[in-house]
This record gives sequence, C-alpha cells and structure tokens, in this order.
Amino acid sequence: MNYRDLFQTIKILVSSPAKAWEEISLEEDRQKVFTSFVYPMIALCAFAVFIGSLITNGWGGPLGFQIAMTNCSEVVVALFGGCFLSAYLINEMRVRMFHGPSDVLLARQFAGYAMVVIFLIHIVTGIYPDFTVIGWMVQFYIVYIVWEGVPVMMGIDEKNRFRFTILASLLLLICPAVIQFVFNKLTAILN
Repeated sequence: MNYRDLFQTIKILVSSPAKAWEEISLEEDRQKVFTSFVYPMIALCAFAVFIGSLITNGWGGPLGFQIAMTNCSEVVVALFGGCFLSAYLINEMRVRMFHGPSDVLLARQFAGYAMVVIFLIHIVTGIYPDFTVIGWMVQFYIVYIVWEGVPVMMGIDEKNRFRFTILASLLLLICPAVIQFVFNKLTAILN
C-alpha cells in the first residue's frame, strides 16, 4: 500500500472533488478502490479508535484492552458493511428510480471514494472523542463530494442530479450508522 497516494487521494477528494472524480472516472480497474483506498482508510479508522479508546479507558488491565478491541471492531464492521450496503442501495436506486443501467462495481467505486469524509471523521473522533459534535456538522460535506461525482461517475442527468445527490448522501451517512447501532445492540445483548 502506497500511503503517499492514499493521502493524495484524500487531499484531492476533499479540496477539489470535481477534479478528483474526473481522475477516478479514468480508472480502468473499479475494484482498485478497495485495496488502494477503502481498506487502508478502514484500517486507519480502526487504529485511531483503538488508540483513542486505550487513552480514554486506560492502558492497565484487560478491561481497557477489551473495550478498545470492541470499539475497534464496531468501527470496522460499520464502515465495511456500510460501504457495501450503501453501494448496493445506490445501485438499486439508480436502476429503479433513475432508470440507469445496473453496475454494482461502479456503485462500489463511487461509494468507496465518496465516504472519504466519514473515514476522516472516524479517524479524528477516534483519537479525540470531544470532536464528535463537530464531526456531526462536518459530515454533511459529503453532499458536496457526492454532488460533484454524480454526473461524472453515475451518469445522472442535470434534472435528477439534486435528488440523486441527496438520496445517495443519506444512504452513505445512514448505512454505517445503522450497522454500528445494530452492532452495539448485539454486543450489549451478547455480553
């Protein structure tokens, strides 16, 4: 994994999404998004949450480590499952509501890169949990990133662009949150 390219991708997606989506649309291998972006970002999120949990709950004793591992697992499951679930739902929405062709790989590529803001928020709030409220506000920047990517990647015409952007953004925000909620409930029940 080339972390220089990863940070360059993050930088361009956040600072100038239109340019980033143009470059992404030229990628021939649509599966590349996972090995070069999604998996490393999930790993960074998990590491940040693990370290943040150890700092918050203390390093001593097995309980602090258990809480850190549970929090780390929660983030991994939520982001991994949320990425795939939102990609599936975006593809279905594109087919059923917007009468576009079905292309699951394209939807996965789109969802993987569009989740950059969610990944960054998990990294920051994992280490600094006090920034959670700021993270809630910043997460809506995903709407702009999706807005710029919709015509380039998904081929949605201008009259449907706003509606598709809002729905796709909501799916990208809600799917990981729902999976995280379910994971937390199951963890509480199983403990």
